[in-house]
Amino acid sequence: MPDPARIAARDEALTVLAFGAHPDDLDFGAAGTIAAWVAAGADVHYAIMTDGDAGGFDPSHRGEIVAMRRDEQRAAAARVGVREVHFLGYRDGYLEPSHEVRREVVRLIRRVRPGVVLAMHPERNWTSLQMSHPDHLACGEAVTRAVYPAAENPYAYPELEDSGLEAYRVPWLWLYGAPEERINHAVDVTSHVEAKLEAIRVHLSQHPDIAATERYVRTRLETTAAAAGLAAGTSAEAFHVVAVNARETIAGF
Repeated sequence: MPDPARIAARDEALTVLAFGAHPDDLDFGAAGTIAAWVAAGADVHYAIMTDGDAGGFDPSHRGEIVAMRRDEQRAAAARVGVREVHFLGYRDGYLEPSHEVRREVVRLIRRVRPGVVLAMHPERNWTSLQMSHPDHLACGEAVTRAVYPAAENPYAYPELEDSGLEAYRVPWLWLYGAPEERINHAVDVTSHVEAKLEAIRVHLSQHPDIAATERYVRTRLETTAAAAGLAAGTSAEAFHVVAVNARETIAGF
């Protein structure tokens, strides 16, 4: 499993393709782990599926909200060392795991060829319905369907194969925002909490009370660490990790 500490001990470079439904989703859900991966030498790409055009709280921002949120996401990504952000440009609140969306996800997976695909969880979390925005669920479902079987099937979306984007088998799928019963892995992000918070602070169009937001995030990270059995005073992010094409995987099973 590609933990940050283990990446640093290997010669091979890890590439991560991280999907969020909206600008700021990755910063709340996984930026500590992403910062740790980058610090260990990984190359991380962000893919933001919608423009976040239904977000914000200030009516005066409506005409410029898309550009504002893209700028915020680029700046937030830079805070944790991510240099490339892909914007898929779908409408906020209208995301569906359609063939159009899945084809674009497959296109990006085949282009980047990541060792880890990171995405939002496709199952609803009834303990925190806010984590289960319909776009979040659609992000997770579209990415999961794209990872298997479409990305690795040369006969799925043959126009991609014809354009030179060859089929690719994703080794690992990491899902964030998972229901508690699905969590099977936690990453100690204690050394990267400040970077995560710096990334979150950038999204000023979304979070007018940044002090309250930071208190919430710190408490959640500490609670996650405690639930994972980590030492007191540590912080962690939790995931549902799926081995898609690990060594023991048999195609078709």
